[in-house]
Amino acid sequence: MNWVKAVGRGSGIALAAATMVLALAGCNFLRVKPSEKYVYVTAKTAILRDRVAAVSNRTGSVNNGEKLVILEQARLWVKVKAPNGDIGWVQKKDVADQELAEQFISLGKKHAQDPVVANGVARDEVVLHISPGRKSDSFYRLAEGDPVSLLARATVEKPVTPGAAPRPAAPKPGAKPAEPAAPAEPMMEDWWLVRNAKGDTGWMYSRMMDVSAPDTLLRYAEGQRIVGAYLIAKVDDPDSGVLSNGATVTSIPEYVTVLAPYKAGLPYDFDQVRVFTWNAKVHRYETAFREHGVEGYLPVKISTSLTDKVPTFTYHVLPADVATPVPDANGELKPARTIAKTYRLEGNVCRRVLPPGVQPPPEAKAPMETKAPAKKKK
Repeated sequence: MNWVKAVGRGSGIALAAATMVLALAGCNFLRVKPSEKYVYVTAKTAILRDRVAAVSNRTGSVNNGEKLVILEQARLWVKVKAPNGDIGWVQKKDVADQELAEQFISLGKKHAQDPVVANGVARDEVVLHISPGRKSDSFYRLAEGDPVSLLARATVEKPVTPGAAPRPAAPKPGAKPAEPAAPAEPMMEDWWLVRNAKGDTGWMYSRMMDVSAPDTLLRYAEGQRIVGAYLIAKVDDPDSGVLSNGATVTSIPEYVTVLAPYKAGLPYDFDQVRVFTWNAKVHRYETAFREHGVEGYLPVKISTSLTDKVPTFTYHVLPADVATPVPDANGELKPARTIAKTYRLEGNVCRRVLPPGVQPPPEAKAPMETKAPAKKKK
């Protein structure tokens, strides 16, 4: 009888132990696995190493923009797993955290539907910033010659070189020598919000890229900078004799161009509009339309008339009764109101398009740099 009780007591203990094991297993099964943390490569190429030491072995390499899983962290290094499975240590200065990557992803989504105002190419290897300015965080990298789509322009104050002497202001006309000179205006620099072929979006220093414009038009720029060149029509000229890659081109493109001075920090995108058409008789470009002395803003829209299929173009200028815009907190220029000017290209003639019964809009505002000084009354 005692033996039976002992056996029963032992079975109860075993059952309780088994129940506890199952309970613990169930807890482990229901426990949420901690989410993985990531970093993203900001360098053009970064080397993975097998250990953090003066002498180490290379275990692989990662490229700009790649997403890496964090396995372990040290003070200046982080151990990661690459998308191809390579594991190794990479320097923290060559990667960005999840927060910065999400900021760039958000910037790309925000401007995914923005119209392209012009096209360009990277002049050299360059990084894209999260906001206009050299001190803002960077992430994506472009190689020399990479094409980019321009979305918006911003103008910000150029950083002063540490230790450099302040730039003296130009003396006012007629000022007496004893009068103290006014403080110099800060130097400005232009930045462009760009998007590359992969959809990577960020801000790029304007001097690190060139706006795409046909070489045949550069000779007609007359010392101005071509801000944008837009194909509007093509003319067939069998006797043109224009060569391209060894073949004769008989279909000649015609362009609408907008131009501006070679100066950063202007409160407008362009101050001149020119239309270049092809003269088939003399086989050369001629100016079919020109307007200058305006404060113009991108984009320029090229379209075709729905009634007679004639090419048209539209650009925007600042009215004379509207104040010149100043840069906002991000350096972007947003005029309160603009005049949309639309023209038809009828052969070699451009004609203004206005809705029936509508009077011409008010006069456009001229940039301060192009206004003639007022004559003094005698």
